[in-house]
Amino acid sequence: MGPVSEQSTRARWYHRFVSEDPQAESDFGGSDRVSRGGLRLIGANALQSIGDQVVNAKTVLPWLLTLVGAPAALVGLLVPVREAGSMLPQAALTPWVVARPRRTRVWMLGAAGQAGATAAMAAAALALDGWVAGAAVLAALAVFALARCLCSMAAKDVQGRTVPKGQRGQVTGAATMVSGVAALVIGVALQLLGPGLDAPALAAFLLGAALIWALAVLVYAGIPEEPQEPEEERQHWWTDTVGLLRDDAGFRRFVLARGLLLVSALAPPFLVTLAVDAGRSGGQGTVAALLGGLGSFVIAQGVASVVGGRVFGSLADRSSRLVMVLGALVASVVVLLAVVAVLALPGRPGALLAVLVTAYLVLSLVHVGVRVARKTYVVDLAEGDRRTRYVAVSNTAMGVVLLLTGAVSAALATLGAVPALVFLAALGLVGAAVSWRLPEVSRG
Repeated sequence: MGPVSEQSTRARWYHRFVSEDPQAESDFGGSDRVSRGGLRLIGANALQSIGDQVVNAKTVLPWLLTLVGAPAALVGLLVPVREAGSMLPQAALTPWVVARPRRTRVWMLGAAGQAGATAAMAAAALALDGWVAGAAVLAALAVFALARCLCSMAAKDVQGRTVPKGQRGQVTGAATMVSGVAALVIGVALQLLGPGLDAPALAAFLLGAALIWALAVLVYAGIPEEPQEPEEERQHWWTDTVGLLRDDAGFRRFVLARGLLLVSALAPPFLVTLAVDAGRSGGQGTVAALLGGLGSFVIAQGVASVVGGRVFGSLADRSSRLVMVLGALVASVVVLLAVVAVLALPGRPGALLAVLVTAYLVLSLVHVGVRVARKTYVVDLAEGDRRTRYVAVSNTAMGVVLLLTGAVSAALATLGAVPALVFLAALGLVGAAVSWRLPEVSRG
């Protein structure tokens, strides 16, 4: 009776996060097997997301480089190295990944690499300063991004092998929600440190994040993944990538749509810049104080994760396509409203700060929805090793798109944040139209 009780308890916990579907679960080995894998996926992905809140190229790492006296040019390289560095190599790594019968081991290798790279960043923060410290952190971040490649490629396949369609978005959303609660705790801790937030303190946070990734490796090891025979060796990865984009119209349209959904990812830093400028011009009230610390940004991301993780996970299982459409529309409208506020409220910094803070929170929330939806869509779009190829090729294409879009928006930002925001909003509107034409692949 003991094992039966244990199994039912595990299943009950799993179904607190995910809607029960006995028929779909039976195709994946039954409720207990699915709940075992699903709970470990939620736990490991939540741990990884908690680490991401600390190793954040938009908040924590720029703050760290500023504290150690690194030049601004190095700070400007953080986001491109982190984002494009984790996407561009994926198509080239695909032959190696698809040759591995167990994708859980690929994920574990990537998580271990992220743990080591994060510990190296902490060491650089403690032992170095100036441009040397900045260069060391960037080098460690490049290793971190490469390790993240492996996790990104393997995670979708492991989820597709262990969790049935109709529950995958909820698993992703639950992990996002759990990590959001942790982000709130981290953000409050950072905010309470206030002036005491120095490089050694951030190094301690980074060491904690490294330990979290090590724990994620142990959690992931228990996922009940059945090894599958790898595909026969394919043609050269570049030929395969070009052929997939050329011949698969549905996948090509998804890649195009994803590339146009960057508005919720790239617009928030410009809103923060506008908010800082507004605060300097006279907004010294409560809102200015809210935006004044690193912890406030982490808290905002945590709130978005807590609220959006569960909601968007369930909606993505019904129609990940529609979540992408609505996410792009809402993000574009919010950005355009923020632009209108900037132009209409130049002499009212307090009111402008209130609008920008609200826009930042909404964009963070929408970005959670877009991320959950696009991850669910690509998992549901294909099966087996074809899913791995889809993930790798789409991420490599996104690395190129991210560099190009980032370069254009950065060039426009030399004229001010407003032109860059208008450009990103326009991309988002086109992305909504393209996403609307995607085929429906969710369970419904």
